[in-house]
Amino acid sequence: MKAITYLISLLLGLGGGFAAFYIMERGKQPVVPFPHEIVGPDRMQPEKPRGEAARGTRRMEHVDLRTAAGKTVPPVVNVTPVQIGRVYYASPWDFWFGVGHGQVREEEMDMGVGSGVIISEDGYIVTNNHVIAKSDKIVVTLNDKRKFEAKLIGTDPDTDIALLKIDADGLQAIKYGNSDEVTLGEWVLAVGNPYNLTSTVTAGIISAKARALGNKMNLESFLQTDAAVNPGNSGGALVNARGELIGINTAIQSPTGSYSGYSFAVPVNVAKKVVSDLKQFGQVQRVMLGIRMQELTPEWAQQLRLQETAGIYVAEVIRGGAAAKAGVKNGDVLLKINGYDVLTAPQLQEQLAKYTPGDVIRLTYSRRGEKHDLEIKL
Repeated sequence: MKAITYLISLLLGLGGGFAAFYIMERGKQPVVPFPHEIVGPDRMQPEKPRGEAARGTRRMEHVDLRTAAGKTVPPVVNVTPVQIGRVYYASPWDFWFGVGHGQVREEEMDMGVGSGVIISEDGYIVTNNHVIAKSDKIVVTLNDKRKFEAKLIGTDPDTDIALLKIDADGLQAIKYGNSDEVTLGEWVLAVGNPYNLTSTVTAGIISAKARALGNKMNLESFLQTDAAVNPGNSGGALVNARGELIGINTAIQSPTGSYSGYSFAVPVNVAKKVVSDLKQFGQVQRVMLGIRMQELTPEWAQQLRLQETAGIYVAEVIRGGAAAKAGVKNGDVLLKINGYDVLTAPQLQEQLAKYTPGDVIRLTYSRRGEKHDLEIKL
């Protein structure tokens, strides 16, 4: 029996030696095994920082997203677009006398599923235009499972926003946040109905602002987040850690059509203005600055001998436009609108999308290296 035990030990030792030899011969660093076990949360202890890390460690702020989730789930609804099609039901007589003896009936066919956000207690709901486009009927299912047929108030394909209304009162509406004040790295939640999984909540951070996607929409300024968003999330809520609406989840960038790392939302400050216009006018009222522009790059700024290396370069001021009336000139570099950066074309689009014809804005610009402010009536 001892001989057998020694033989097994010898074989295992040879096998282990061969494995170690193989790893080192392949040009890799030797693997140093370490004991590990699966433990419960009650036994897990955070690793203490050492050296410079210990001296420079700051206490991280604890972020509890449970309250935000609790505030957001009830106002997020399921939006089902329905098409009414004509279906032919064959008759036994068709076999003998040809097609035409059956019946044609109208039937409702679901086109998929999307999400929406209740923005008022009396039943106004914002969603994406692409969710309800080409539908003959729209069915809204609340978080408490009640169903309503929604009336389409208006759509804006340029921002992919649509406004619905259901006949209900006393609904729990979401609270608006301020998308201009959102910061990179800020915690957010995406709430919606991916793959018809009702009231799904995912978490992430703001990865970028004023992101352009190169799509066919006129608005090219999105909030980018790494919160998981999938088909069915469209039209749902993107909220901050206080449960305030900061965006309407709209798109993902993926080779497969499913989530692959990043998703994009229409900033709520843009959506609010669109909703207000649709309620009041039935269509969106847009402003025109009245310039032909080019986004500056450091290389181009050097060629033009400009001190500013980022901003919106005014290539031409359109005669009679808002900018011309206010005193903007060719060669000026636009920097801010009402204190918010407009250093890129998406940033400028996002800021202008918040205003209505007749509004007055404060423009900060550079002319020959000197900064100035002026008011422009749009």
